[in-house]
Amino acid sequence: MVLTTMVGCRQNGDLPRRKIHRSFMTPTSSGNPYEVMVVADDTTWEGYAGRALRRVLNREIPMLPQPESMFHVSHIKPQHLDRITNIFRNIIILKTNPYTTQPKISYERDVHAEPQLVVTIQGPTVEGLSAYITEHTRSITQNISAEEINRNAMLLESDYNVNFFRKAREMFGIELCIPQDLLKMKAGEDFLWASNDGYATSQNICVYSYPYVSEKVFKTKTYVALRDTFMKRNIPGDKPTSYMTTNHDFVRCSTLSIQGRHVMEARGLWEMTDDMMGGPFVSHSTVDTVNNRVIVVEGFVYAPDKMKRTMIRRLEAALYTLKLPASESRQQ
Repeated sequence: MVLTTMVGCRQNGDLPRRKIHRSFMTPTSSGNPYEVMVVADDTTWEGYAGRALRRVLNREIPMLPQPESMFHVSHIKPQHLDRITNIFRNIIILKTNPYTTQPKISYERDVHAEPQLVVTIQGPTVEGLSAYITEHTRSITQNISAEEINRNAMLLESDYNVNFFRKAREMFGIELCIPQDLLKMKAGEDFLWASNDGYATSQNICVYSYPYVSEKVFKTKTYVALRDTFMKRNIPGDKPTSYMTTNHDFVRCSTLSIQGRHVMEARGLWEMTDDMMGGPFVSHSTVDTVNNRVIVVEGFVYAPDKMKRTMIRRLEAALYTLKLPASESRQQ
């Protein structure tokens, strides 16, 4: 998924990256990350347009071990949008408008609260709205997801694990802001791992690097082989024969452009050999041109019998805080 906050080519109506700004006169938005409130009359919500929008928002997140929808969706009628409900963090206003000639979508930030995204989708007919929503599925989901990632990354950049930040800068010359509660840290050869390791669940961030030899390192097969090498060496299991590996049948790679920097995003499932442990991971691989090497930052989750959407997205936001070493000319 090419997140619209960071890409070089954006569709019409897509949002630029959120800047850090806060007005003391504006209330703080309500709701949890990735919650969306749809404002529509009952006829529209229960009709073609509402059903199309629900299909979009309830799409499954790829590469999780169990089905989980992209967003938690609620619905209210337009007359119930007041000073209490209009401060919700993500609002979609869905309506027919006879004065419009064709369906359209608009995005606004911080209309009634901060941070907030208000999306208005309108058109002259419900049939046209339904088709338009289906055609713009990717844009709608990407913009809301990107906004949430920006919010989480922005929070991390002001409240992060200082010890890990310093160690990552010492070992790799990079800057990476990860959640404060990932307190356990282990350093290896060209490898750094932080975790909030618990008996029942854990969230983890790791960084590793290797020489950049050619574009082939960004092929899925090569990426998986390199990942397996680093994980086997650095993340052992409870048994002598157990170590982390990648489920080769469940890996999907795609290309992002983050602030003009080429990034390969990989999503998939990890598992432990000779053990029953496993879970989802997401990683970003990019070239450190100053040192001619590939830097990989990855988040992975272990949470058996629990929903993992919120946990993996929390770690994913941390990957977007990565800053590579700067050249001497840039430092000056």
